[in-house]
Amino acid sequence: MARIKYYYDTETCKYERIKTSTSDIILNTLGIVSLTVAMAVGLLIAYSSYFESPKELILKNEVKELVFYYENLTKEVEKLQTQLASMEHRDDNIYRVVLGAEPIDKSIREAGVGGLDRYGDIKNKNVIHGSVIIKLSEVVDNLRRKIYIESKSQDDVVELAERKEKLFAAIPAIQPVANKQLIALASGFGMRVHPIYKVKKMHTGIDFAATIGTPIYATADGTIDLLNVSFSGYGKMIEIDHGFGYRTRYAHMHGFAVRLGQKIKRGDLIGYVGDTGLSTAPHLHYEVFVNGVHANPVHYFFNDLNPAEYEKIIELASIENQSLGM
Repeated sequence: MARIKYYYDTETCKYERIKTSTSDIILNTLGIVSLTVAMAVGLLIAYSSYFESPKELILKNEVKELVFYYENLTKEVEKLQTQLASMEHRDDNIYRVVLGAEPIDKSIREAGVGGLDRYGDIKNKNVIHGSVIIKLSEVVDNLRRKIYIESKSQDDVVELAERKEKLFAAIPAIQPVANKQLIALASGFGMRVHPIYKVKKMHTGIDFAATIGTPIYATADGTIDLLNVSFSGYGKMIEIDHGFGYRTRYAHMHGFAVRLGQKIKRGDLIGYVGDTGLSTAPHLHYEVFVNGVHANPVHYFFNDLNPAEYEKIIELASIENQSLGM
């Protein structure tokens, strides 16, 4: 119950009741309301300064989560960059060197991703944390481009390796007769006394003295390109086209174990030692061609001879004796 207030009136010498006007009531009410609102605002500001709102807490947690994932993604990208750099190093300094290919030009690998407006949408739309997104996108795009370049390089390396494997298989790298026939190398490559004309003539191959019927083996992969029978000259003869400019000839044979056009592998049986054509004793006359030019066959016996055997066959081939055939 509100208190009733009085004042002393000197004229009437009585206590008169104080009457409050409507305007005073309104002003008093407004003052109280204003004071209450001001205190409430002050309390809210003070609370906000010391305590976070639920929405702020949610946003803050979201930011922490984004930072966490961004840092993890950045670390993963850095790992991938390190692994890719290692692959590029092996590609340029091992694989391509071994296969005889030039390394990839550094300017190709280091070139940036083109397009000035590549990330224009992110910038124009004022995406939250747009700069962070753009930075990570640039790193990922650059990594993706390098991976593409490296994948194409790996394809080239595989192709080079396959070609190199075929090249190695095409080189006449073994003896055409068994190793036990090594000591039977009768005549080497170079100027030798002709068995019929008794004058020095160029002997374009080497002669292996062996009994009739001794197996003859292909010295490299290839195709039977020529199979000829003659009563003079080379007698029964086979020529094999190995590809990559390599070709071999096997002459004075007794018989054939292959047919014209047949594909053969190094070490396959192709025929037998004989004494046909212009020959003075059973033997195999063996020739090697490189790009159409005669080469010394002993320089290619590296697959099945140890150093001592190779030295021995070089010594035998260097003796200027009489050949056993043309």
